[in-house]
Amino acid sequence: MYAIKNDFLTVVINEIGATLWSIQDKTGQEYLWQGDPKYWADRAPNIFPYVARLTEGKYKLQGKTYEMDIHGFAKDMIFKAEQISDSSIVFSISDTEETYKQYPYHFVFSVGYRLSENKLIVTYDVKNKDDKIMYFGLGGHPGFNVPFDDDSCFEDYYLEFDDVKDAKRVGFSEDCFITGKNEAFPLEDGKRLRLKHDMFNDDAIVLTDMARSVMLTSWKSGRAIRVTYLQMPYLGIWHRPKTDAPYICIEPWTSLPSRKGVIEELSTQPELIALEPKREYENHFTVSIIS
Repeated sequence: MYAIKNDFLTVVINEIGATLWSIQDKTGQEYLWQGDPKYWADRAPNIFPYVARLTEGKYKLQGKTYEMDIHGFAKDMIFKAEQISDSSIVFSISDTEETYKQYPYHFVFSVGYRLSENKLIVTYDVKNKDDKIMYFGLGGHPGFNVPFDDDSCFEDYYLEFDDVKDAKRVGFSEDCFITGKNEAFPLEDGKRLRLKHDMFNDDAIVLTDMARSVMLTSWKSGRAIRVTYLQMPYLGIWHRPKTDAPYICIEPWTSLPSRKGVIEELSTQPELIALEPKREYENHFTVSIIS
């Protein structure tokens, strides 16, 4: 485990998956979901090189078929910690013989964490070390405790987007693949979504055409979490379906899972990032703690 801190926040990261392990404010209040197998054992996986599910766990590339687990392999790998300071740290992995069997590229994938006052900036950096175009998706999957405080309950909380937008909900099949049938997703006052456990009975809510910053808070708390994802076109909102799980995941994504019934050709799947040989790609999202 590694810790970074400043006068506002203390953040702990596990080198397995470069996974966020704890986010506490200066009072010791914990905001990050701490994992419970009853609901969800994870805390904040980093997604790379594919977001969510592949049909039959497979994809095609240049005439060959490959297999990969949900959300890719980075979440299970041991990252090397480097560029360590009191308030920032960078973790990285490179391709291995095992990753090459799943994903035939030479790469470096880095996850950086940096504190700036009450903000945690999470940066993803991908270097294509290969001599061919590299196709990938990435994103975050942090879970946050709901409620934050003992004197409130899950239904006291809501998500409020920064701007009024005509958000659309991405159409998913019952087994969580893309259907292509997106629908309007009206928000209260054009920007607010009240939390209810049964809103996740059909699994994740994935939005597009929405504002690029959202706040998680309640009417009873002076505390809030703001997640900002300026370069991420999709946002997943989730907790374990059909449960009373005391958390919510706010997941900025660059791309979507496979289409229902289609084993995708990686080089033609819409929204995947196409990184030229020897080039570098960077994206980030920010978690702000308001307390």
